[in-house]
Amino acid sequence: MHIGIAGAGLVGRLLAFLLTREGHDITIFDVADSETDPRAAGFTAAGMLSHIAEIESGDTIILDLGLRSLELWKAIVPALSLPVELHYEGGLILAHHGDYGVANRLVSLLQKKAPAAQAPLPLTMEELSNLEPDVHGVSHAWMLQNEGHIHTRQAMQALYASCMNIYWRWQTPVKSLSPHTIHTVRGDSYEFDWVFDARGVGAREVKNPNAHTISCNNVRGVRGEVMWLQMPGLRLSRPIRLIHPRYRVYIVHRKPDILFVGASEIESEDRSPISVRSMVELLTAAHSVLPDISEARIIHTETNLRPATLDNLPRIEHEHGLTRVNGLFRHGWLIAPAVVEDSLRPLLGDNYSVMNTLAK
Repeated sequence: MHIGIAGAGLVGRLLAFLLTREGHDITIFDVADSETDPRAAGFTAAGMLSHIAEIESGDTIILDLGLRSLELWKAIVPALSLPVELHYEGGLILAHHGDYGVANRLVSLLQKKAPAAQAPLPLTMEELSNLEPDVHGVSHAWMLQNEGHIHTRQAMQALYASCMNIYWRWQTPVKSLSPHTIHTVRGDSYEFDWVFDARGVGAREVKNPNAHTISCNNVRGVRGEVMWLQMPGLRLSRPIRLIHPRYRVYIVHRKPDILFVGASEIESEDRSPISVRSMVELLTAAHSVLPDISEARIIHTETNLRPATLDNLPRIEHEHGLTRVNGLFRHGWLIAPAVVEDSLRPLLGDNYSVMNTLAK
C-alpha cells in the first residue's frame, strides 16, 4: 500500500519505520526544514521512560502503555541502523528536608497505584551515595526500579535513517486531512490507500492567507523549557526527579558529558526562548543536588510545545482511510511504541504486533 503520514516527529517516524518493514511505500509530510530540524517535541524531551512516576498525572492508562513500551523499546532500538543509548538502571525521586510533605504525598500515591513489585523503594543516604556518589544535599530518596531513559536525538536520527521506501516531503505543511487524502498549504492534494495524522500541536493549526489560526480540535500545546550543561567527569547513572512544591525538575545524563536539565510545564503556547525565571529555578534546583555543576557550561537551551488533550491522555481516532494519533503530552517517549502499535491495528489487523514486524 501507499501510505501518507502527516508529521515527522516521534510518532510519525515510528509509524514510518514499522510500516516500511511491513513492505509499504510511505510519503511523509512535515513543516520542518530537514530530518534534524528540532521543532518536533520529540527532539526536546529528556527521554525519561518513567512509567511508575508518571502515574501521578496519567493514572493506570499511562502505566499500562508505559509497561508495554518498555519492552518494545528494547526490541526497536537494536533493530535501528544507528546506535541509540537506552538504559534501564532505574530512576530516582529526591527531595530536600523542607519538601518531604510534597514528596511523601507523591510516593504514597505511586505506592498505592503501582504494581507491588515496582513501587518506589526508600533509600538511606548511604545507599544513595553508593548508587550516585556525585549526588549531595538531599534528605530523602526513593528508587524507581526498572525505569530508564533513551537518548532522544539519537533515536530520532536513527528512526529516520532506518526507514526504507520513504519519500520525505520537508517544508511541506499539511493544511487538512480527509480519508485517503492529504491537502497541503500549497494547494496540492495527494491520494493514498491510508493516511495517518501525527502532527501533534500542528494538527489543529490551519493557516489561512491572512495568517490567522483556526482551532480544529481540543489539542493544546504545553510549553516545556530545557537546558544542556556540559560537565566533564560527571558521574550520574540514573535520571533524577527532584520534588519541589511548585514544579518537578528532571535531570538526565547523556554521555559523555552532557547534563540535560528540564523541563518546566507551563500552560502556554509561547515558543519564545527560555525565560530567566525558568533558567534560574532549574539551575538552582540542579545545583542543590549536584553541587559540582557550578563549573559546568550552559551550551544549549530549548523550548517546545507538547501536544495535550483535555485530560492529558493520548487519543487514537479511526475512520476508514484515516487514523489520527495525538495527545501524548509529556509521556511521548514513554508510551509512543504502544500507542503506535494500537494505531496500526485497524490497518494491519487486530492481532498486529510490533514484535512480529521486527522479527521479519
